[in-house]
Amino acid sequence: MTHQYVNKISIKAWAEADRPREKLLHRGKQNLTDAELLAILMGSGSRELSAVALAQLILQSKNHNLNELGKSTVDDLREFKGIGQAKAIGIIAALELGRRRQLSDLREKPQIRSSQDAYREMAPMIQDLPHEEFWILLLNRANRILGREKISSGGVSGTMVDAKLIFSKALIKTASSIMLFHNHPSGGLTPSQADISLTRKLKEAGKVLDTQVLDHLIISERGYYSFADEGKL
Repeated sequence: MTHQYVNKISIKAWAEADRPREKLLHRGKQNLTDAELLAILMGSGSRELSAVALAQLILQSKNHNLNELGKSTVDDLREFKGIGQAKAIGIIAALELGRRRQLSDLREKPQIRSSQDAYREMAPMIQDLPHEEFWILLLNRANRILGREKISSGGVSGTMVDAKLIFSKALIKTASSIMLFHNHPSGGLTPSQADISLTRKLKEAGKVLDTQVLDHLIISERGYYSFADEGKL
């Protein structure tokens, strides 16, 4: 169903300092709201709404959550009057660039000091997936990231994990330790009995191979669960 709108006041009628593009130029990008940034991407609104008002409506439909907006398809965005295929593609492309930007600092070998650091590194990879995936972070002795590896990909309710594959990747990279990650597409963060058993198995295998398993994070759109933080490792 096409979303309904209220009458607009053209952005051209606004004070220059309040127009999104001019505001970015003169006051800096950090001073723009999410709606204003989205409006710049769109370039224009509809006959009934300014670009900013249309952006506000789109964000409101996603509870002002950019992660939720990032899950949108071209067809989802085209439900809004004033959003054609080109605008929808532009919005999706910009959000994907933002997601990739979060991943690009791996070249600087960031250091993992907490479960929150680990979550920030892996959430962009698996948080929004509609199926389960299992990943590992490979760390050196200073807990700096040597790399990240996808171990398996499965269905909505689970994925198979091969301990031999995990530790072979750790040995190839000469990792001193690893962290485990998988997502729950359901949004729940409570570990299953299978999650608990797997974590214990990999922890013991790591002791034999002198590769410490530092933590196992379950990630969903609601946040994360850390086995280490909860004293379950």
